[in-house]
Amino acid sequence: MRLSAIGFLIATSMVMTIGGVTIKSLVFPAETSNSYVELVPQKPLNMRAFTLCMRLATELTGEREIILFAYRTGDYDELNVWRELDGRLSFYLSGAAVMFQVPELSALHTHLCVTWDSSSGAADVYMDGKKSVTKIYKKGHTIRPGGKVILGQDPDSYLGDFESKQSFVGEIFDVNMWDYVLPENTVRDLVSGKRVPRGNVFDWETTQIKLYGNVEVINHEL
Repeated sequence: MRLSAIGFLIATSMVMTIGGVTIKSLVFPAETSNSYVELVPQKPLNMRAFTLCMRLATELTGEREIILFAYRTGDYDELNVWRELDGRLSFYLSGAAVMFQVPELSALHTHLCVTWDSSSGAADVYMDGKKSVTKIYKKGHTIRPGGKVILGQDPDSYLGDFESKQSFVGEIFDVNMWDYVLPENTVRDLVSGKRVPRGNVFDWETTQIKLYGNVEVINHEL
C-alpha cells in the first residue's frame, strides 16, 4: 500500500494468519525531505528510563548521517537515535550524544535496541541481542513529554525543517518502547521472537501510525 500524501492506520501492526504471524513493515524507498511516519504513543513520554527496540535495514553507506528515531518537543530533540557519519550508532537526550562503535547497519535485517536509566546513567546498545559496552550518560536527566515521535526524518523544528541528506532510506518495523530498562535475557528473547511484555509506550501490535509522503506499507509473514 502506498500513501502519496497523508494516511492514518488504525489497524494493528501484527495479525494472525493461517500460516503464522503477519507483521506490517514500513519501507522508505527514496531519499526525501517530506516522507515520514508519526507514531502515536500509548502514554506521554515523561521518562527517566527507557528501552527502544526496532528491526531495520538500509543500504545507505559512506559518510551519511541516518536518523533512525526522533522524538522532539517544541524546543528540544528529547530523544534522537542516529547512525553517524562514521558509522557509529548514537542517541541524544537534549544535548550531546553518547556514541557506540558497533558493526555497521546493512541491507540485512538487524534487531536494534537502545537502553538508558537516569538513576545510574547506564546507556547500552544491543545489536541482534549482543550487548555493547555500558556507558554513563545524562545521569539524573528526565525526558520531557508533549512532543511528537517520527520515523524517517530529523525535525530541526517542531515537525519541520527536514533535510533529505539525513533522511532514512530502507525498512523499519517492530518498533517497541518501554519506560523502563529490559533485562538482557528479555532483549535476547525479543530477537528470537519469543513473547515478552509488550511495550507500554509503543507496542507495534497496536500502535497507531500516521504516514506522510512516499512510504510503503508491506506485510511480512513470520
